[in-house]
Amino acid sequence: MCQECGCGNGGGGVKTGAHPHEHEQHHAHEHGHGLHDHGHSHGRQMVNLNRSLMEKNDLLAGRNRGFFRAKKLLVLNVVSSPGSGKTTFIRETAAQLAGRLRMGVIVGDLATDNDAARLKTAGIPVVQITTGTVCHLDADMVARAAAQLDLDKLDVLVIENVGNLVCPADYDLGEDLRVVLLSVTEGEDKPLKYPPMFHSANVAIVTKNDMASAAGFNRELALASLQRVSHHAQVFELSAKTGEGMKPWLDFLVQRRAAV
Repeated sequence: MCQECGCGNGGGGVKTGAHPHEHEQHHAHEHGHGLHDHGHSHGRQMVNLNRSLMEKNDLLAGRNRGFFRAKKLLVLNVVSSPGSGKTTFIRETAAQLAGRLRMGVIVGDLATDNDAARLKTAGIPVVQITTGTVCHLDADMVARAAAQLDLDKLDVLVIENVGNLVCPADYDLGEDLRVVLLSVTEGEDKPLKYPPMFHSANVAIVTKNDMASAAGFNRELALASLQRVSHHAQVFELSAKTGEGMKPWLDFLVQRRAAV
């Protein structure tokens, strides 16, 4: 997927919080260096960089996971297509958990800090990662961002990934749970169209339930699609806007945090 598509070619440096830095895994550097022709007669050699890059990410993700567990953090990697309601869902989750669990958020976006600003108005500690043309977060970005949060004052760390149902599926960030959102406005067959992402999820959230009737949402068909691809995932149906269905989700987080 991402390691083949060249989605980051030509991208600028990734910015984490107020501290820009060059992304160590530029796609322009990742792809295209397998063959070198210097005008010599000796043979060419193919080098598979994709494998080494993913191995590096997995190593860093393992380090993140060990670090987060030492801090007794429950870490969520929230993924979805753009416009599914991730930010509202995260904001309302944090607000309704106030007094029970303390939450911080790492937000990934291609260009703006709009989502981070919305979360900050709710009093949530937030660090922004602006990825430029890179369509996913990776373990190194998350480690850098987490260093800017006071993790000792948090119980739950939420990583709001870049809105994309393709490339983030490949990247372990060191999370405990991968949470995928499916809004009622997206179509009931979305899990069938993007099976790697939905299959990789531990939790599936059907969002914007208050709009189901207006969108002509077929609940049975959507749940059947999730069951086919994400049969191992725990499913919650809710509306962050109205609060409908939020309690089972919040209780689930409290229980999972207690088990960390």
